[in-house]
Amino acid sequence: MKTILFLFLVAGITAVAQKKTESKTPPNLVIILADQWRGQALGFEGKEPVMTPFLDNYAKESLVLGQMVSNYPVCSPARAMLMTGQYPIKNHVYSNVNSSSAPFGIELQDDAVCWSDVLKANGYSNGYIGKWHLDSPYKPYIPTSNNIGPVAWNEWTSPDKRHGFDYWYAYGTYDEHDRPMYWDTNDKRDDFKYVNQWGPIHEADKALAFFKNESGNIRKTDAPFSLVVSMNPPHSEYQTVPKNYYDLYKDIPLEDLVKDPNIPPAGTELGDQYRKDVKYYYANITGVDEQIGRILKGLKDQKLDENTIVVIMADHGNCLGKHSEISKNNIFEESLRIPFIVNWKGHIQPRKDNVFLGSLPDIYPTLLELMGMKSKTPKNLDGKSFAKYYLNGKGEKPKEQYILGAIVSNNVDMNTGFRGIRTNDYKLAFVKKKGKGEYVLYDLKADPFELTNIYKPDLPIVKKLQPVLFQWIEKTKDGFVIDK
Repeated sequence: MKTILFLFLVAGITAVAQKKTESKTPPNLVIILADQWRGQALGFEGKEPVMTPFLDNYAKESLVLGQMVSNYPVCSPARAMLMTGQYPIKNHVYSNVNSSSAPFGIELQDDAVCWSDVLKANGYSNGYIGKWHLDSPYKPYIPTSNNIGPVAWNEWTSPDKRHGFDYWYAYGTYDEHDRPMYWDTNDKRDDFKYVNQWGPIHEADKALAFFKNESGNIRKTDAPFSLVVSMNPPHSEYQTVPKNYYDLYKDIPLEDLVKDPNIPPAGTELGDQYRKDVKYYYANITGVDEQIGRILKGLKDQKLDENTIVVIMADHGNCLGKHSEISKNNIFEESLRIPFIVNWKGHIQPRKDNVFLGSLPDIYPTLLELMGMKSKTPKNLDGKSFAKYYLNGKGEKPKEQYILGAIVSNNVDMNTGFRGIRTNDYKLAFVKKKGKGEYVLYDLKADPFELTNIYKPDLPIVKKLQPVLFQWIEKTKDGFVIDK
């Protein structure tokens, strides 16, 4: 009798535990995507003197993946990987989308099945706010300031190209953060509007309105929802940040902000540029951090936080002058590594994970499985679901990350730029510049600032990683040729 009672109690406890970790209704999804925010620039990381008070606290109740990378660290390819779950060669966004790449069809393809298309087909009400940068400009170009030079960048996204997003308050790409421009859901191509407000503040306001749905016509009240809030800062131009955020840094001695040994010395072009921009860059990050806090407070105020998966991330990082690189699209850690924080109350176990090797194409299938739609995931993705690992850190995890970038958009055989493989301990890449190629190997543990290329062909780690890199290039049907 005691045995039966014990088994009954165990069964009851187990049932309660399962109920606690299972969603009664489909979870909502909120993705907050910042542009050009390197993963080292977070207060709780302790690597740089940047102020991120909201995320410092939010990280304590979330999953933080400290080794997440942007596999192609530049805007359009990174965003396309997030949306399609495919690497750039397959999804055809293998360079930034602009008028130079347009003749080669480089943009998000109309027949791509994005995760937002899957959610739409399964009853979700989807919203997108902010930067999109996945549609090619076409003549006559939209008369915005970044479309009047030799290369046009900005374009309206017609409703048939929005991939399941019902509510649309967005733009292609536009970097005047203190006077941004947007197309609303029902606007035509010539109906864009300018706003005299810092972009992240305005976009946070729009996110709060989406949650409140006061008029009842922003989203379907009786449907689960997804919302992407895509903020452009801390992308350049850095000096357009509101004064109150810059004032937090203006009196900090510059030498306290330029201690890392991979910052070029003063008197060099990019060393001086780093010193000019770093306070503004940090100020933008602090401003974005505050707006993230506002958005998630609004989610809680509407009692939506209990059954919403929240993802906070960036499309890529920013060297800002480190390694004599002006920003991104290179092999260095400041360019590759991004913030990545996931929260789902009662489901995802809060923890800091510095082992999991996260990649952008994996986010799509992972989120769909977490949301109960594993069977709805398209079969042609490059990404793989790690939903079980997200929940509690148990189960399979990636052995390496693949990186690529700097592909010349008019080079149809793809034989430009770099390709590489990254593990927790090492990064091996083959880099082509001005027609010449060389191997680069960094020991990320012994040399975290990547000061010394230790590549030698007979090193055991080279013999281990090199075949894996060759296999990946072959598997992805990449035309990149490595000298052997």
